[in-house]
Amino acid sequence: MTGGAELSSDMILVFIMIGIAVVLFISEWVRVDVVALMMMVALPMLGLVSGAEAFAGLASNAVVSIIAIIIIGAGLDHTGVVNRAVKPIMRLAGDKQSRVMGLVSVTVALVSSFMQNIGAAALVLPALRRISRTSKTPIGRLLMPVGFSAILGGTITLVGSSPLILLNDLMKPFHLRPFGLFDPMPIGLALVAAGVGYFLLLGKWLLPDRGEDARTDLGFDPSEAYPQVRSVFELVMPHEPSYVPSVASMCANYQVHAVALTYDHGHTRYLPPDRDKMITAGAVLAVYGTENKVRALAEFYGMLVKPGLEIFERDLSNDLAGVVEAVVPPRSEFVGKSLGEILFRRHFLVAPLAVSRDDKTEYADLGHIVLRPGDAILMHGSWERFHYLRSRRKFIFTHPLDHEIMHPQKALAALGCFMLATALVLFTDLSLSVCLMAGALCMVLSGVLSMDEAYHAVDWRTVFLLAGLIPLGLATQKTGAAAWLAREAIGFLGQPSPILFYLLLGAVATVFSLVISNVGAVVLLVPLVVNLAGDLGLDPRMAALVVGLATSNSFMLPTHQVNALYMGPGRYSSLDFLKAGGGMSAVFLVVLTLMIWLFY
Repeated sequence: MTGGAELSSDMILVFIMIGIAVVLFISEWVRVDVVALMMMVALPMLGLVSGAEAFAGLASNAVVSIIAIIIIGAGLDHTGVVNRAVKPIMRLAGDKQSRVMGLVSVTVALVSSFMQNIGAAALVLPALRRISRTSKTPIGRLLMPVGFSAILGGTITLVGSSPLILLNDLMKPFHLRPFGLFDPMPIGLALVAAGVGYFLLLGKWLLPDRGEDARTDLGFDPSEAYPQVRSVFELVMPHEPSYVPSVASMCANYQVHAVALTYDHGHTRYLPPDRDKMITAGAVLAVYGTENKVRALAEFYGMLVKPGLEIFERDLSNDLAGVVEAVVPPRSEFVGKSLGEILFRRHFLVAPLAVSRDDKTEYADLGHIVLRPGDAILMHGSWERFHYLRSRRKFIFTHPLDHEIMHPQKALAALGCFMLATALVLFTDLSLSVCLMAGALCMVLSGVLSMDEAYHAVDWRTVFLLAGLIPLGLATQKTGAAAWLAREAIGFLGQPSPILFYLLLGAVATVFSLVISNVGAVVLLVPLVVNLAGDLGLDPRMAALVVGLATSNSFMLPTHQVNALYMGPGRYSSLDFLKAGGGMSAVFLVVLTLMIWLFY
């Protein structure tokens, strides 16, 4: 292929800037978001884009959409909607990491086939954090496979990714028959299966193992430091006992600690119950303690131990409540007072489980212990109460309170906001960013999230990474560097066989998707490859489809929106993406080429 503009000095400058960005991404001499900001500042200084164009990425449809969908996802998680959706997956997966990864990846891929893959990835991010904690799977071993599956899922239907959405419009001037909604499905399903299988077979060696850093999401385990407080049990009093015990007497005699009580099958709940509450017929009690002591208590009083939590399953779930350790500070108002004097349970709605002092831990008669500075208290309560105690500086907590305060009563409001955003996307001509931001704003106005919580939910490193790379892609197109590179690359094809032609087209589209946006790559390449395929006597529709699909082959650098979103939470480096993404890109090209050859 000949003709077109010659290589100019501006093109050379763009290629140099791309090279610098890639080297800095891989070497990690500076953070990736700082690299993006460097591009944002350097490009207008070199005259490659204007000042307004350099910062246009901050207001781009893609970046604003990411901010909005993260806020919507945080609202759904904040109200427990995400957790309810995750439970069936966790029941199917059990405790096997590979099964958890496989099931979540397939689920996200299917969701991504009918919505933008960045939306699917952002919506499941809170769920993945929760799965990481409950399944004791390091978050870094979940996010990359799921993120790659979200990208691959966009190849299943014609609405799964922006390049495929644009494909028919780009083919229209050439009077080619348009593709149907499910025409890419055989290829997309094969790509998803290959991607999931890739990580199931090789993930052990490809995915990063951050050691202690990776385990920080797994939470505090009280059984290590407090062996007498191992787990929670639910007991029921089936008949009127001959001697009606109180919560205090039961706890003192068997060193168990009541954290929840109901007399009417859960309609009225005491969390935690006062120590003077009596255990009468029909009472259901949740207690912390060792299994031996709990069963001894149940046998003595004629109570039944349930196989698991039933009535209090939601109240005592890790989403709403948990066990923490806190230290009494020197100037605390509690110094010199006992927990009984403070009326600790009644005033703060928190149940003390143990008090540790001078390497000695007490589990019984806690109400009579006079507190001293440095005493460590193990407590059970809701995360909301612990956040309150921390804000009032009542205690110094020995580990971070990472859990959000959940508001399940707002679940319907959160779903309504999500449905509003979805309806606007499907049934109006408004831009994606406006539709999603309407849903995000609804989350704040309805009280699902406060504005501070919405700001806190956004990963601003992702925002600046993408906003800084957008002007680099713009400069590549504006100077003609992208068109020149495409013509030169395709010009090397000569007269290849059909299978080699499609393989090389996919490779060229892959390279372009790493340098400029996948939308820019498909807009630039489709007209070129349609003409080239016609000249070579090959099917131009298949050439266009290969380009539309291969622009999703963006795994080797954190430049794709999904990779950028997961880079921070997964604690990934650019080398992690290069290591896992290099093999994934090769698998993608091979599967894509074979499926085109076999079925089309």
